[in-house]
Amino acid sequence: MFKEFKTFIMRGNVLDLAVGIIIGAAFGKIVSSFVGDILTPILSLALGKIDFSNLFVVLNGEAYPTLEAAKKAGVATLNYGLFINAVIDFLIVGFAIFLIVRMANKLKKEEAPPAPNTKECPECLSSIPLKARKCAHCGSAVQ
Repeated sequence: MFKEFKTFIMRGNVLDLAVGIIIGAAFGKIVSSFVGDILTPILSLALGKIDFSNLFVVLNGEAYPTLEAAKKAGVATLNYGLFINAVIDFLIVGFAIFLIVRMANKLKKEEAPPAPNTKECPECLSSIPLKARKCAHCGSAVQ
């Protein structure tokens, strides 16, 4: 059983998945810090600290000054303000990821595709080496 487990763990795809999860968690911390520590304060200055968390509808018809008061009373509420906050947070995080990926793509060097080492035979359309003078498949002369 231990040998089987060792074989399973040492497969490339399992190790790649583990590395991907670890890198993803670390990247998530970077994105969260970028959003929380850089983007959100800038947006707060620009938008005047907009907070939708106290926008809600009480389903029993009574009035409550805050969402917290409604929750303490134990009434059912539609918390559309929290939903709006979640959508705004999602858009900010999405924009932050876009900026980070865009910057990473600019830093990544574009590799030129390798030069072809084969050509196509004009008679049989098979792939032959560039230096070939005769097609190995059909025998026709090739320039």
